[in-house]
Amino acid sequence: MIPQRKADMHVHSKFSSRPSQWILQKLGCPESFTEPAFIYERAKAAGMDYVTITDHNVIDGALQIAHLPGAFVSEEVTTYFPEDRCKLHVLVYDITEGQHVEIQRLRENVHDLCGYLRGENLVHALAHPLFAVNDKLDIDHFEQSLLLFDIFELNGCRDDMQNTVLRKILADLDRSTIEILADRHAIAPLGPRPWKKGLIGGSDDHSSLNIASMHTLARADGPHDFLEAVRGRNSLPSGRAATGHALARNLYAIAYQFYRAKTRRSRSKLLCMQFADRMLGASETSGDGFLARLHAAIGTRKSSTYLRLADAEGIKAVLLKEVTRIIENDAVFTAIARGETGADLDQEWFRCVGQASDKLIATFLDRLLTSALGADIFDIFSTIGTAGSLYALLAPYFVSFGLFARERSFSRECARAFGQARPRPLTLLHFTDTFEDVNGVSWTIRQQLDMALEHGKNMTVITCGQGENAPGLQVFDPIGTFAIPEYPELSVSYPPFLRMLEYTLEADAKLILAATPGPVGLAALAISRILQIPIHGTYHTAFPQYVASLTGDSGLEDLTRKYMAWYYKQMDVVYAPSQAIADELSSFGVERGAIRVYPRGVDTARFDPIKRNGFFKRWRGLEQFKLIYVGRVSREKDLDILCEAFKSAHESLSGHGVSLVIVGDGPYREEMERELSGLPALFTGVLHGEALAEAYASADLFVFPSTTDTFGNVVLEAQASGLPIIVSDKGGPMENIDPGKTGLIVPGRNAKALAQAMIELCGDPERVKRMGEAARSFAEERSFGSAFLATWELYKDATSPAALDNHAAGGV
Repeated sequence: MIPQRKADMHVHSKFSSRPSQWILQKLGCPESFTEPAFIYERAKAAGMDYVTITDHNVIDGALQIAHLPGAFVSEEVTTYFPEDRCKLHVLVYDITEGQHVEIQRLRENVHDLCGYLRGENLVHALAHPLFAVNDKLDIDHFEQSLLLFDIFELNGCRDDMQNTVLRKILADLDRSTIEILADRHAIAPLGPRPWKKGLIGGSDDHSSLNIASMHTLARADGPHDFLEAVRGRNSLPSGRAATGHALARNLYAIAYQFYRAKTRRSRSKLLCMQFADRMLGASETSGDGFLARLHAAIGTRKSSTYLRLADAEGIKAVLLKEVTRIIENDAVFTAIARGETGADLDQEWFRCVGQASDKLIATFLDRLLTSALGADIFDIFSTIGTAGSLYALLAPYFVSFGLFARERSFSRECARAFGQARPRPLTLLHFTDTFEDVNGVSWTIRQQLDMALEHGKNMTVITCGQGENAPGLQVFDPIGTFAIPEYPELSVSYPPFLRMLEYTLEADAKLILAATPGPVGLAALAISRILQIPIHGTYHTAFPQYVASLTGDSGLEDLTRKYMAWYYKQMDVVYAPSQAIADELSSFGVERGAIRVYPRGVDTARFDPIKRNGFFKRWRGLEQFKLIYVGRVSREKDLDILCEAFKSAHESLSGHGVSLVIVGDGPYREEMERELSGLPALFTGVLHGEALAEAYASADLFVFPSTTDTFGNVVLEAQASGLPIIVSDKGGPMENIDPGKTGLIVPGRNAKALAQAMIELCGDPERVKRMGEAARSFAEERSFGSAFLATWELYKDATSPAALDNHAAGGV
């Protein structure tokens, strides 16, 4: 019986894939340094019976091992569709030097090349058929490939989805499909049964880390028999596809191995260098590489390091010390360095790089924000200059994860074209810097999450340091925080960017929604660019006005306004809660066509006049007619104006028994309590659930003086509870009432006008009753459930195939 043999049909001694070339160019590495004999030994050690090296457009490496048992000469040929230079890679096996010369002459045109290969009876296969080598591959090219080739490769360097889709498409080909494609592209198909395709497996390895990860099985007694089995479609691909983590580690390894080979120094005994050798596959090479040279340059003592981020060399030194500390304090890393563990090296390398980059990113952001607030323009520029070093550290993951995301997108497109794809539901990742804080943004997002869970919508909220993981909620631990000096409540948490990027890739999101422009929102923007996922933003908070009110610093307000303008101009779509906010976004420079005023609603079952129950009887000293404010107790809500207006109204209405209830908490509470001392004013603190609903319903008039709110959820909640409303003429809340019927609009920051409106309504109970009934009817037309479902349809429309094609083309 002929034994079953194995061969890795696609392994390199030269670095030739596009991502590899990109990294190597950045690092100044030449294309080749791995010895073919080393590749051969690695392949044999992996259990391969036959070995060939398929370098790009050269056979030097294959010739160097041609005399060894089970080896044969092959190459990977770069060829093109002549009409648009779309690039393909074709694997050609068991060739002579003369055939190589002719192949190179003909490879500019894939039709000429294929004709020659068939004429010479050379076994050949299309490598990674669904990978867009130079970003030009489309469905038409793939359809033509099905006519030009009869053997296709499942690739060990590509995503499993790509291989799976290819398998399904090839398995379902039939005579009718091939005939349609032949007529469409005017290409004669191959052989008597051109719909029967063969498959091989190849590792496409560039670093010696993944040799034989994918390989080919066939029953054969020698290389010639093996290739005949491939030609006769009697071979089977075997092994595992790559992950984004594996490809990234491969890229790190390429650079690391090059530098170790270049330096040719004695092996370092440092634990961190042993760790790098184990992780990046350099155990058999000599030299101590650039990490060891850095280590020698800065010393090996374990004292604290001043983080010199003004130049690249400084950040490299910091990186080495940080990595050394991480490895020495992690039992798994230490075991890997000593060769004592069988851990998943791809995942552990990711964890190590993530921890090191977290430290550097937090330090970088601390310095950048400190410089910006101090208006130190020179330090800002020098600090920004170090971002290049941070980018270089993480670039292999950016390249790898980005490639995988794009390949998945094209694989789905091919699957749809050949009837293999099921409808893919909308998967939405909602990024926010605030989730548990006491503000309207947090409340809105929590309500949206509740609605998503209730209606079976695939939405996950992504946040940092805001609660614990729960259904629909992914919380990342912050890697650092920054509080603005003198304004500690203006603090931000830095998210672990690399882990967020990984999570988004694995979640396979169709749309990213950024609720806030803070560090988490910035991470969302960067992730959308790397993975090429559409990003939409919601403008919840008027931050420039907020900053101005809180700090009184016009310079900080202007800086915030410029940042907000830049941030929202990056969005594919921006959702505004009101027309006033849409106008403000337009004034920032956001294109009008990218702005959507989206529906917002209120839970009319939760907030209902029937819950009026004398909730405030437990507190003594309150007058009969109750004004109520609900929200954050902070100066940016213009509560100083409310204090002044209430004092005036109480004095004028002394015989009418009016009191003020403040529901909420915040930094202005203590001062506000002092301002209203001796008056019938109640501070309940934060109320939730039924207590909040009962507080609304048991009051008589809602007062909301804020000029900085973009929407004002509380305005709808109060109307749903049967209360008339008084709001300012600035911001979004005024668009959420029916003026004169459900409430009154007064000039913003005008205590006299606000007091007069209070007096007018408090003195007319019948009018208050009529307006309260109208307010309830107004709110019933804006239920939160219907608003959420309407908004979800907007998201779905934005992720339809046509909209995504428009996004890919650079449109909105």
